[in-house]
This record gives sequence, structure tokens and C-alpha cells, in this order.
Amino acid sequence: MKFKRTKRNVNDISTFSKLVRYHVKYSRGKNWKEVSERDIFHSVALAVREWIIDAMLKTEERYQERDVKRLYYLSMEYLMGRSLGNNLHNLGIFDLCKEALFRMRIDLEELMETEPDAALGNGGLGRLAACFLDSLATLDMPGYGYGINYEFGLFKQEIQKGYQKEKPDHWLSEGSPWLIERPDEICVVPIYGHVEHHKRHKDGDSPIWMDWKVLIGVPHDMPVVGYGGKTVNYLRLYSARSSNEFDMHIFNRGDYLKAVEQKMLSETVSKVLYPSDSVDNGKELRLIQEYFLVACAVRDIIRRYLHRGNVIDNFPSKVAIQLNDTHPSLAVAELMRILIDEHNLDWDKAWEITTSTLGYTNHTLMPEALEKWPVPLMENVLPRHLQIIYSINHSFLDKVKSIWPNDSERLRRMSIIEEGNPKQVRMAYLSIVGSHSVNGVAALHTELIKTSMVPDFYQLWPEKFNNKTNGITQRRWLLKSNPALANFISKTIGKGWITDLAKLSKLESYAEDEGFQQNFLSIKQGNKERLVKVILDTTGVMINPNSLFDIQAKRIHEYKRQLLNVMHIIHQYLSITEDGRVLPIPKTYIFAGKAAPGYTAAKQIIKLINNVGDVINNDPRVNDQIRVVFIPDYKVSMAEKIIPAADLSEQISTAGKEASGTGNMKFALNGALTIGTLDGANIEILEEVGTENIFIFGLKADEVMEMKINGSYNPWDYYHRNPYLQRVMESFNSNLFCPGEPGLFKWIYQTILNDGDEYFHLADLESYIEMHEKAAHLFIRRPIWAKKAILNVARIGKFSSDRTVSEYAKEVWGIQSVRG
Repeated sequence: MKFKRTKRNVNDISTFSKLVRYHVKYSRGKNWKEVSERDIFHSVALAVREWIIDAMLKTEERYQERDVKRLYYLSMEYLMGRSLGNNLHNLGIFDLCKEALFRMRIDLEELMETEPDAALGNGGLGRLAACFLDSLATLDMPGYGYGINYEFGLFKQEIQKGYQKEKPDHWLSEGSPWLIERPDEICVVPIYGHVEHHKRHKDGDSPIWMDWKVLIGVPHDMPVVGYGGKTVNYLRLYSARSSNEFDMHIFNRGDYLKAVEQKMLSETVSKVLYPSDSVDNGKELRLIQEYFLVACAVRDIIRRYLHRGNVIDNFPSKVAIQLNDTHPSLAVAELMRILIDEHNLDWDKAWEITTSTLGYTNHTLMPEALEKWPVPLMENVLPRHLQIIYSINHSFLDKVKSIWPNDSERLRRMSIIEEGNPKQVRMAYLSIVGSHSVNGVAALHTELIKTSMVPDFYQLWPEKFNNKTNGITQRRWLLKSNPALANFISKTIGKGWITDLAKLSKLESYAEDEGFQQNFLSIKQGNKERLVKVILDTTGVMINPNSLFDIQAKRIHEYKRQLLNVMHIIHQYLSITEDGRVLPIPKTYIFAGKAAPGYTAAKQIIKLINNVGDVINNDPRVNDQIRVVFIPDYKVSMAEKIIPAADLSEQISTAGKEASGTGNMKFALNGALTIGTLDGANIEILEEVGTENIFIFGLKADEVMEMKINGSYNPWDYYHRNPYLQRVMESFNSNLFCPGEPGLFKWIYQTILNDGDEYFHLADLESYIEMHEKAAHLFIRRPIWAKKAILNVARIGKFSSDRTVSEYAKEVWGIQSVRG
């Protein structure tokens, strides 16, 4: 029976079932008897998408009627994860869909597992962007994301003999029901060529960008549903296409293969997230990627603005653009280029519009992550933009000279162009100069930006700098990922927390209630048992669900100090096998995370974790007191299983290195206690949950900085002073954890003891061990542990991305809620 599309009642289970069957037949072209799981998933998603599109069109009508100011968020990453479950929850039809599918003999939970993660990001940066989009829609704010529609995204991680192996993750191999292609809104992106100067009749030279090649950006919109379903914004993702099917000049010469090759090269721009920049070709592709995003976004934003009948002079009154880290920094030059070259504005007016429109979020203090591009490379790829950047720098340095005359050293420090061979364009500096707002993402991080990273800029423009502590969306990270706890909380204090996380504070009065504690711990136990099955399926390792689950799940990086975690594990292992110690509680150490393909040390740390696990898990002397597991291919859908099961959350970066962190917030929201340094948002979590409900150890950021400056840190001092630390270090110098590959981990011994231990592992290891001892003894005292875990949940309300976005909206973007 053909289903007639009339106005639908979202409470009508029969209507939903008919719609699913309709899409099986007419969208997938299948009879019901021959459908696959993928057919069912796509049909359910398309049924849900109909409601979403209705709401999305109504949202746009509402925005247009009220002529609202809009935010456009530019990011190279969006770690969106899976969409079906999240959309069902936010639309308020999860139970309806579950019941409808149950009557069709389909398990919704199993069906959701068939959806591939949208592999559009790497880690915290991309997940933060996804959380912001959720919050913007939930708060009914006109905010849109712009990104690249990576065909392969981040790699799929496999572990072979303990080593990370990267495999392609073709998440779009069967298409996505959530992406709406907009071929009528393509963007033309020029690259290469050269600049010529032509005389104007009275205004001097007019630079013209000539002989460029062209890429085509094809937009695909991924709807973003706000909780309640009334506001649906979208994330616009661009795929790269060649400017025509073939270069006909080459084709007409009869070189068919060359023509095909040219077309393929154009389309590599959106093939993969973060091509390696260790070689020149990869570096050039990465620069083109960043410009491709910026060019498509800025042109589309201006097109939409003018289409509504606005004049270009008033652009900042209706448009705010936020740069998510340095990757979109070219937006400064691109917006200037379009305003000057295409809209004939004079320099001063164009600069006023640009700086009033753009805001910049810095996400890192790591020097290697503050992007710089060689001037010769930029001159080749973007000659007009380099010219504009030099002009921006000239005007900027004139301003600096007027305030600090005869201070050539300050000019050198602040110049957007870094002298060297070759010269480099400092993209963070370009973003700071070209934006009206510069923010860090945690209180400590923002302070370090002002005092350590760019103190000259802060001295010049103190009013530009502000803090916006990161947040997470509770819709994804509690309501969806931990439904048992979410339902328990809602039954206890109501559902208000779903849109106002501060209302979790009502749970404080239950923290010492015995019945509440028992239910809370029972839910945690259920989540741990679920993770036990996942680990067994993915690794073959059987773990004890009654043990303390100690979890470090994040990108593998030396500053995040997975190595420090392993050192403590080795210490415990040796204390059992050599000292005959019995631990107060069995512990399962769980690791997850990916290392960048070219990051040798990080990949070696993954190998170390797996080797240490192999030795410990198979040593009968350990008697199951310790288990060590590395879960491969960490991504959003896996995080949703791991995080609710954690007892102890490892947030142990070297103080002063982590900008904020959001994993720390997700774990605490789900009732895990944090063991961590005073770094990033850990400091603010400590302030919220209370000193007694978090395990803080190690040096502070100012102490680390002081030891670096005066050279007082000598890891050999710690080695000689503490025999337990000495024993751990000697295990790396031996073949204890690499009997089949002798000498494999000697580099760790060398790096820490002879090369200075850049990340202060030995300086923090003693206090880290002591804090672990404290945590283990507290875990045995279940009522006390339960109280602390409940208070972590109750006091985490500050760390909702709703709060973060509201602060940006009021203090940076100037946008407001537009409710229906």
C-alpha cells in the first residue's frame, strides 16, 4: 500500500511503521522479505529525517521572519558519531520508534549499532564542535557549522601484535541518510595562479588574481536537531569536485589517463582528514584543505547574507564567524579578499568588517600545534592571500611601533611573518590580529595564553582576551549513552536537567541516602558488565566486572602521559611479583585512543601498553589482581560504552599542557571520580565537586614552568632517591616487556633519564602512586565511594556546552534564542 504523506502525528506508532515500510520499498527498492540490516537502518533514518526536514524548514522560516543575526562555526573537525539514537532522543520519539520497530520484530538497540560513526574528526576539538552544534539548536539559536565532508575521515585503528595499524574508514561507502546534497549551491574555489597589478583611473594599483585553477565545493547538509525538536539547524559539509569532469585541453590531446589523474587530484581535497604534512606534497594538500573550507564557508555565508536583501557594509550586524583553532585562520585573508576584490570596499572598511565579524578560539599551548605555513608554499598556492597577509602585517606593525617605538625585538616577536629560511606565516597571530575576540577554553589555559603564549598581544589588546571554559552536551553524554542512569535521575528529580544541567544539584540531598546509593551503584555495575562484553568481543580478554575500572580514553600523546599510567601499572605489577604484595582491590586498567600515523613515540606507547598487558594478564603470580586492556578503534560510539562504566577517570597531563579537556567532564557526569593534575578544566572541576571528591596529584603549572626556566629538574635525582621508581625505569632498559623484540623500549629509559623527561613523568610518579593507593582504599568503602560519585554527578552542571554556548552568544557572537 502506498503511504500517503499527510500531516503526521508523532505519537502514532502505526504511522511510523508505515513510513519505514514506505522507504524500504520506494527509497531502497526492496521487498520487505529481502531487506538487510542496512536497508532497515536507512529506511528508519529516512522516516525520521522527514520529521527533521519539516522542523528544519520551519526553523529557517522563523529565522527569516525575525531577520536574526546568525553564527557560523568554522572547524576542520566535527566528531559527530552516530545520529539515529541522538535524533530520536532529541525529537522525543525514541520510545515511539522502539515500540514501532519491536512490533516489526526489529530491535532498535541492535539497529543503532549498524550505523557507522561519522568519521569527521580526530578528538576533543571535533567532539567539542559537535557538542556546540547540539547546544545551539537546543537553545534555539541560529548557529551553523561549516566543515569538510571527508570521504574517509580518521583511520580505523587495528592492533596487530600490539602495534597500531591504520586502515581506511570509508564511513560513506553506503552513503548517509542524514546528508542532504545541495548541488545548486556549489562554491567555486580558486587556487594557484599569480597576482598582476593594473592601474585604476585614480586610486592607484588594483591587484588582480590571474590564471588560477578551480576547485568546486559541493555542500551537503547534516541536520542538527535541538532537544524538543522545535529547532533544527545544520552542519554544512563540502565535498571537493574538479571544475569540470575532465580538463578538456588534456583530454583533447588524447591523454585520457592524464585527464583522469587531474580530476582525481582535485577531489583528494576532501578524501581524508589531516593528510600527513611530513612531506611537501602532504603539506600543500593540507594547506589547500584549510583554504577549501574557508573559501567555501565565507563565500556561502556572504551569498546567504546578500540573498536576504542586506548590504555588505552592515555584514557584522547579521553575521558572526567563529574560528575553531588555527585551521580556519585563512578566513581573515579570504574575507578581506572578497570585500576588497569583489565588493570594491576600501581597506579600512574591509578591515573593520573583518575584525568585527571574526572570533578566534585557541585550543592549545603546544608550539607544534600553532600552525605556521612556509611563505614560498603560500605564495604558490594562494598568492593573493599572501599579499593581503603582508599588508595586514605591515599595518599591524605600524600600530605596534607607534605604541612601542624603537623596540625591534617586540616587532620581531609580534610579526605575523616569522623570519627564517624560509619565512613562515604564523596563523595563530593572523587570527589574533584579525579577530575582535580571542578566547581560551579553560581558566588556566586562558591565563597561560595571556602570560606565556602571546603576552605582547595581551598587553596591546587586553580587552580582546576572554575565557570560555569548554562544555559537553548532556543529551549525548548522559541521556543517550547512559539511559539507565538518565532515567533514574529523571525519576528522582525530574527531566529539567536535560536542558538545564545545573538542576543536577538536586541530587546532592540523595548522596548519603542508602537506597539511592545502592541503585546508583547497581546502574554502574550494569554499565561495567556491558563493557566487559565489549572488551571480550574486541580483544578476547576477560575482565572482572567487580574490579575497579580505571580508564584512560583519549588521543595518545606524550603530554597526556599514558606512559605515566603504564609506569604506575608496572610498579604495581612488580610489587606483586617481587614483593609479594596483595592489592586492596582488583583493578582493571583500560586504555583507548589513537596515535597520529606519523607519531612514532605515541605508537610505541600503544605497543608498550599492549605488551605490558600481555605479560601481566598471563602471569599466574598476579592472580587476577590486575588486568590491562587496550580497546582498539576508539570513537564516539565506543566512548558511549566506555565512559558510563568508569570508576576512576585518568586526566593526568603535565600541568600547563592540556588546554581544557572534555573527557574529564564526560566521565564525571557519569559518576566516575577523577584522578588528575591541576591542568586544564580539572582545576574548575575541583572547584565544583570539592577537594574531597577528586584525586589531585603532581606539580602545578607554575612549578613546572619554574623548573623548566631555572633548569632545576633532574630526573636522575628521582631515580636515585626512590628504589621503586628505579625498578620501573630499569624494566624499560631490560627486555621484561619485550622478550621477543629485545631493546624495544630502551628509548623510554633514554628519553626520560638522559634527554630531560620533557613531560615530568618521574617528578609526578611518586605522588601519582600515592593517590592511586588512596583511591583503591576508598573504593572498598562502597558507601563513601558512592557518595563521592553521586556528588560528582550533582556538581558537574557548570560543564554543559549549553552554558559555554550561552556565554559565547552573549559576550562574543551577539546572537539570541529565537523560539517558536
